[in-house]
Amino acid sequence: MKKLLFITTVVLLGACQTQTEQASVNPFYQEWDTPFGVPPFEQITDEHYMPAFKKGMEENLAEIDVIVNNPEAPTFANTLEELERTGELLTKVQRVFYNLTSSNTNPKLQELQRELSPLISAHYDKISLNEALFKRVETIWQDRENLDLSDEQLKLLADTRKSFVRSGALLNEEQKAQITEINSQISELTTAFGQNLLAETNGFELILEEDDLDGLSEGIVAAASDAAKQKMEEAITEQDQLKYEGKYVFTPHRSSMYPFLTQSNRRDLREKLYKAYIQRGDNDNETDNKETAAKIAKLRAERAQLMGYESHAHFVLEERMLKNPAEVYDLLMQLWKPAVARAKVEVADMQAVVDEEGGNFKIAGWDWWQYSEKVRKAKYDLDEAALKPYLSLDNVLNGVFETTNKLWGLTFTELFDINVYHPDVRVWEVKDKDGSHLGIFLGDYFTRSNKRGGAWMSSFKGQSNLDGRERPIVVNVCNFPAPVGDDPALLSFGNVTTLFHEFGHAMHGILTNVTYGSMSGTSGPRDFTEFPAQILEHWAGEPAILKSFATHYKTGEVIPDELIDKLLKASKFNQGFANTEYLAASLLDMDWHTLKADEELKDADAFEEASLSKIGLIDEIAPRYRSTYFSHIFAGGYSSGYYSYVHSAVLDSDGFAAFQETGDVFNPELAAKLRTHVYEKGSTEEAMELYKQFRGRQPKIDALLKVRGLDGSTD
Repeated sequence: MKKLLFITTVVLLGACQTQTEQASVNPFYQEWDTPFGVPPFEQITDEHYMPAFKKGMEENLAEIDVIVNNPEAPTFANTLEELERTGELLTKVQRVFYNLTSSNTNPKLQELQRELSPLISAHYDKISLNEALFKRVETIWQDRENLDLSDEQLKLLADTRKSFVRSGALLNEEQKAQITEINSQISELTTAFGQNLLAETNGFELILEEDDLDGLSEGIVAAASDAAKQKMEEAITEQDQLKYEGKYVFTPHRSSMYPFLTQSNRRDLREKLYKAYIQRGDNDNETDNKETAAKIAKLRAERAQLMGYESHAHFVLEERMLKNPAEVYDLLMQLWKPAVARAKVEVADMQAVVDEEGGNFKIAGWDWWQYSEKVRKAKYDLDEAALKPYLSLDNVLNGVFETTNKLWGLTFTELFDINVYHPDVRVWEVKDKDGSHLGIFLGDYFTRSNKRGGAWMSSFKGQSNLDGRERPIVVNVCNFPAPVGDDPALLSFGNVTTLFHEFGHAMHGILTNVTYGSMSGTSGPRDFTEFPAQILEHWAGEPAILKSFATHYKTGEVIPDELIDKLLKASKFNQGFANTEYLAASLLDMDWHTLKADEELKDADAFEEASLSKIGLIDEIAPRYRSTYFSHIFAGGYSSGYYSYVHSAVLDSDGFAAFQETGDVFNPELAAKLRTHVYEKGSTEEAMELYKQFRGRQPKIDALLKVRGLDGSTD
């Protein structure tokens, strides 16, 4: 098949070339001759996106027409493989655009995102609801036993057919039109939800005087001062600048909020910041998300009903390792009861400290961080502040690089001659143990106001072996506190496990080695794709790994054995809180998405309150995500899937136990199996089969209960 190409001829006019003429050369229309094909970020402007999206969609539909109108009988090669090759330009611009709208956005990009959202949704509906295209796929499916296809090809065929069916290919024309309209509305609403949340998070500032800083360490005060100075630089009017002069700023970003909640002795200010965080999207203003969340849930229920499913959760879970809501609720409730019981003990421990100090109040949500830290110091003599000097960002990166080197022989070489989308971004080339190129890894680690919250992995280029060896370009984005003054960025141990987690996703993207790009990397079911990330977290706390990288940033001293011992002994501490807040959010997600299409939903807050009351969530704990800022499920890809982290935790705890059982956490045979059957395979086989090929059996929950101290043992 002749592939449609859009070719732009560029005539260089030297230094006198005008801005208008430069803007006319759209970088997305050219082959990128940058090192390793990294996007030429310095050449891309906001004005380039919309023309490239439109051209990409036109090309994509033209390519589909070529497949559909091929007079030859449908074959795997002329239909499935050609389908894999379609949309090259559209994919190219989407990868850059959506990565930057998450990590480095601006008002113009947000406007484009709102405008593009329904267009992109309608575009993909035109393909997934293309009757002639589906007929070709169905013809091949019906004849599959006579085609001598490989296992990978059979899986691609089955997945492609299922994707068409689950998009509505078997519906009548009226139903297809309804699906298209619903998809368009959902796309607009999820975009609005995410943008509202960003505005709500950036819209609150706790601006303090020096007298308000009681209890805060020198480093936290310096960071808050730097935040105020940055606000001054960004302020447009002199009046706004004066608002920050000589002040200290804290925000609802976790990297700013958690240290304040832990250290500040001003209970009134802790309450103010905490409530600003948990009320995001629930302030009855123009960026309120209550109605938006309810509409999204309602539309998803209607779409599921059109597709013949009992609920959106039933529709989603058909493609997961746990196949229906009953299985998910069963897993979550196995953990819920011991988690809440442990959380109540933790509240009692903290209340005892309050009473001993002569405090005349009951523990509330805004007290948890401070008083749990006091309990931890008393029980384990572990001070988080004592750990941080050993956990500079560079140290931790060296640790995760060393871990993957010991597991698979990988090496990382930092590159300094590649243009990136923000000065904070760093770049490494990843090579295999034989020295061959595996991929490019980007790290974007520090919080900023134009980056959404949380941490994630994405890619600027995928992996494929269909038309030659194409290796990926992967990015990790986090929200760690930036360096203060001349000191390096110092991480909490929670930050360390987050870095290892996202690096596990990155390795899933880097090590993948499949023929078809749509099956590469993290393309599998959510409750499996978290497994390669979460299992890597276990190495973060291994003493040998810690001693290999955790050195004091001032003295060079290796982290003392005593401090490692305290850290490990405290690893089960506060697990009542950690599990309860997570499980509450997971159960809330399931309740939102087991709604039936005909159920009336008037008040999102009342719905949430009923959901949390039903399970007995204690007042001192809010769910990790309340509905109005639950971007995983209302602006991301985790609807009916937030439970995935705990199901993957069953897998990762059980999987790491396999290494521990050998007496060598770098056991080469198991490491090879983990790479071969998990990190390299993408979605080329069923997830449970991949796990069993690595582990030798189905996973058991016992290891998870033990790891989290929910097996009846005490910390």
